Amino acid sequence: MEEKYKTLEIVEKTPKSGVFYLNLNRPAQRNALTNDFFSEFPKALHALDHNPDVNVIVLSGAGIHFCSGIDLSLLKSTGGGNSGSGESLRRQILAMQDSITALERCRKPVIASIHGACIGGGIDIITACDIRVCSEDAFFCVKEVDLALAADLGTLQRLPSIVGFGNAMELALTARRFSGLEAKELGLVSRVFRSKHDLDEGVRDIAQAIATKSPLAVVGTKTVLLRSRDLTVDQGLDFVATLNSGRLLSADLTEAVMAHMQKRKPVFSKL
Repeated sequence: MEEKYKTLEIVEKTPKSGVFYLNLNRPAQRNALTNDFFSEFPKALHALDHNPDVNVIVLSGAGIHFCSGIDLSLLKSTGGGNSGSGESLRRQILAMQDSITALERCRKPVIASIHGACIGGGIDIITACDIRVCSEDAFFCVKEVDLALAADLGTLQRLPSIVGFGNAMELALTARRFSGLEAKELGLVSRVFRSKHDLDEGVRDIAQAIATKSPLAVVGTKTVLLRSRDLTVDQGLDFVATLNSGRLLSADLTEAVMAHMQKRKPVFSKL
């Protein structure tokens, strides 16, 4: 029986497409993140990752905003001396970090589809996703310094490699709001769509394009890119050589190549 979530919703909009939607599902609260979210999110990702029918995951927000950040009630419960020792609070933060890092542990590619607000914890989430796209009405803010905090769930670690160290420093220290179009200029998102409707259609097309590829190749490509991010070029080359040397001898690869060759058009057919 499919698990029910308090803060999330899993939807397969098109049967047998290989594309599943994981929705932040607290629209009345602008999808603010609660303790329930941090408990449910890695479980939902694990379930999708191990579902053989899933090739691509689209992460989006129900309602008019993607995510307004961590729920203030959660901030109050973890601060002000209510959470016990400093070590217990540290363990709670580490557990919340691990919930976001589940996006990178997930072997299936995750596309963040962003509209409306993406603030604070929302930035933590999208920077851990594999592809980020948004609508023109989207706006972003690394909000934590306004709350007398340093962002501690991954933004400060992942954002610099996405937008550059200087840009990340400026956005994190000023906590200024920036638009979807500026997010595209910075490289935070790869595409900007005119409306929410266009965003939904565009994300569907991107996801379906990926879902038609060899799952083995898609998983391998995500793995190599994430691992190479933290390696030198030589180390990254050695890693992919080791990975592919095992897969190039597999029956799965042979079957995938033959299937691809059968459906492709000859490159020089019109010459």
